[in-house]
Amino acid sequence: MKSHEFHINFTQYSLDKLIQLKKDPSKKGVAKAVAKSIGLMVHNLKHPSLNTHKYDELSGPNGEEVFESYAQNNTPGAYRIFWYYGPEKRQITVIEICSHP
Repeated sequence: MKSHEFHINFTQYSLDKLIQLKKDPSKKGVAKAVAKSIGLMVHNLKHPSLNTHKYDELSGPNGEEVFESYAQNNTPGAYRIFWYYGPEKRQITVIEICSHP
């Protein structure tokens, strides 16, 4: 891992959601978009297509600030990735992968 990259952790819940997306043929495009966004998150959390921003309605298990990154945009029910920094340096933990209400 390069020094400026992030390691992505998944909660069991978010990992299960990702696996469900990948197994569902009707969600092939969503799974591809989510995988691409996670790849971008490893290298550059400020990539413009992620539109990463703080999400005030959630907090991490220890009160961490939660952020929202886009997997899709301008799509009905566009998917989002919710995450927080940690638990270690250069790590982020994905807590939810879901469609935008």
